[in-house]
Amino acid sequence: MTTYVIRGSRPLAGSNVDIVISDGVISAMGTDLVVPADATEISAHDHIALPGLVDLHTHLREPGREDAETVRSGSQAAAAGGYTAVCAMANTNPVADTAGTVEQVWRLGQQAGLVHVQPIGAVTTGLEGTQLAELGAMADSAACVRIFSDDGKCVHDAVLMRRALEYVKAFDGVIAQHAQEPRLTEDAQMNESALSGVLGLRGWPAVAEEAIIARDVLLADHVGSRLHVCHVSTAGSVEIIRWAKSRGIDVTAEVTPHHLLLTEELVRSYNPIYKVNPPLRSERDVHALREALADGTIDVVATDHAPHPAEDKDCEWAQAAMGMVGLETAVGVVAEAMISTGLMDWAGVAQRMSVQPAVIGRLAGQGRPLAVGEPANITLINTDVPHLVEPRALRSASRNTPYAGRSLPVSVWTTFYQGELTLNEGVLVSQANQAGGSA
Repeated sequence: MTTYVIRGSRPLAGSNVDIVISDGVISAMGTDLVVPADATEISAHDHIALPGLVDLHTHLREPGREDAETVRSGSQAAAAGGYTAVCAMANTNPVADTAGTVEQVWRLGQQAGLVHVQPIGAVTTGLEGTQLAELGAMADSAACVRIFSDDGKCVHDAVLMRRALEYVKAFDGVIAQHAQEPRLTEDAQMNESALSGVLGLRGWPAVAEEAIIARDVLLADHVGSRLHVCHVSTAGSVEIIRWAKSRGIDVTAEVTPHHLLLTEELVRSYNPIYKVNPPLRSERDVHALREALADGTIDVVATDHAPHPAEDKDCEWAQAAMGMVGLETAVGVVAEAMISTGLMDWAGVAQRMSVQPAVIGRLAGQGRPLAVGEPANITLINTDVPHLVEPRALRSASRNTPYAGRSLPVSVWTTFYQGELTLNEGVLVSQANQAGGSA
């Protein structure tokens, strides 16, 4: 393996230091270090050094929708966004509800070699919500699945949800619930509000999310199991989660970057790029989510990276697919919503985007502090160079970003995964090598 020395980076604690990476681990940190003569130097003066980012909620689409994303293209997008691990959702075709399918995704991630791809197993067979999937077999597989979710669909049957929570206790698993009461959201198109009435779009009430969360935290308490709430989007949901945590219930929660920044007002354009599940909510909800992330009620930021080919978005609103890509813009959006507003510092970002996601997902070697002997999963943030979002420059196979033309305040500059350089000065190393360049 190549030996690297990162010059002048700024870890979360202390002043600027050099970081030496050899054999996949951090071998030295400090100033005036004796560095091997053959070490490759990476200039990082004043760049923020974070533990490699971890995403608990990524859609990689493979197998089945390789026209939208593949494990390789999604891994490239992840590396470009500063991620060293992503958890791949189960709503593929075939559904990741068997040991064979999750192992296929896991092996594709290993072949890509840019990030750790951790498959998420389905809770129910075929995401149909009628019987439990092969939870134990997926847990015992080579992929070592610990997160189970029917994301895209809610496990709406209370008895089935209880059984799933009970089952995963045996191997320290967690159920990640997509909180959406289906009967309350039939044909829903946007947040239910005065604006939905003005625009003539069927409303998606906040209570459809809040009712499922309330039920599930009580179930988790009853059986003594771990519950994770996906993409929290309402102020009411925040209050339920805050109450549950005050009672000692083992619940964690995530918020997406887009729910921290964007509001339902964007739907006035009828541009399907802003159509997402759960929908963009009100300004009040956005502020409640930011405060909850800052105070720890919401544990992590997860992208819900949801790639779609152009034809799935280039149509009328009612027919358009729901979802946005987000891996490559997550850090910039969080910097704008949380750091620029004074609600959070970079240490808080590291907790919410690296440390806590790794803990929830039980991802060994990820989210570790930058210290001698720790795995060299490192993300460097350039706070002097903004990120102008250009859809054609995205590494994802899809272009459905809501931030096109927007300038985000920081750029992901460099990413190391297991001691190997995957992104350097904003350029994927594999691309640089193919173009005849070098790291």
